Amino acid sequence: MSALLLVDFQEAFHDPGMGPRNNPQAEANAAQLLAGFRAAGKPVIHVRHDSIEPGSRLAPGAPGNAVMDFAAPLPGEAFVVKSVNSAFIGTTLKAVLREVGIHDLVIAGITTDHCVSTTTRMAANLGFSVTLAADACFTFDRTAPDGTVIPAQTVHDVELAILSGEFADIRSVDQILGAY
Repeated sequence: MSALLLVDFQEAFHDPGMGPRNNPQAEANAAQLLAGFRAAGKPVIHVRHDSIEPGSRLAPGAPGNAVMDFAAPLPGEAFVVKSVNSAFIGTTLKAVLREVGIHDLVIAGITTDHCVSTTTRMAANLGFSVTLAADACFTFDRTAPDGTVIPAQTVHDVELAILSGEFADIRSVDQILGAY
């Protein structure tokens, strides 16, 4: 059985202070994916990052900690809270998935190169079959150790290339919904 895992769709990532991002349609694409899974009666698991870093936009109680409206869980949908990059570390996620017989995960979320990547890698290492919704994820510009700014789209594309094959099947939302 398959489930949708929505990772860190939180208001902090709309803060202009986060810098330039790629894929401005990510939230709309994720909403379409979510609607498709709900319409098919497939399980949906929501993940929220509760940062333990002082002053973090994602700290509990901070406005940025709130889940984006489109991604708010409905009654009966699982909700997992994490404080590190992986949705599997320090949470009940693995047990929740195993308990209901989930073998296949479709993942969408923020950011491609941090929590989405780490969760995708761990899911694959734990034996789950993973499909990553490439157009329902995004990231921000990153600065290399030498000060070079790497554009968000490049970071996103490289991360998807790294995950492709070994950790996940990389697909668009349309491809995913067409298969489910």
